[in-house]
Amino acid sequence: MSLSRIMKFITGGSEAFLGIPFVGGAFVLSTSWGALFVMFIAHLVTLIIARKANGSMAGSILGMITSFVGVIPVVGMTMHIITAIILLVDAIIHKQ
Repeated sequence: MSLSRIMKFITGGSEAFLGIPFVGGAFVLSTSWGALFVMFIAHLVTLIIARKANGSMAGSILGMITSFVGVIPVVGMTMHIITAIILLVDAIIHKQ
């Protein structure tokens, strides 16, 4: 399994956790929004790895955007769920 695929599974799973109503929001608030900063860095690392592997970068780019809008309660939850789906589907269908 490639590093790009592993990172997409990790970031996708983390986004899925953050998208859980109340639980994800409580986690983000308990870290004083530090979780969103960590996720931004994780998506940036995944983007760089995917770019070097000539893989899809869309999920990582969307994840970076999600890290910024994640501070808006309902919009953030929705974006976390959408980003998780995109990253996990991409990791599953990844052929390398």
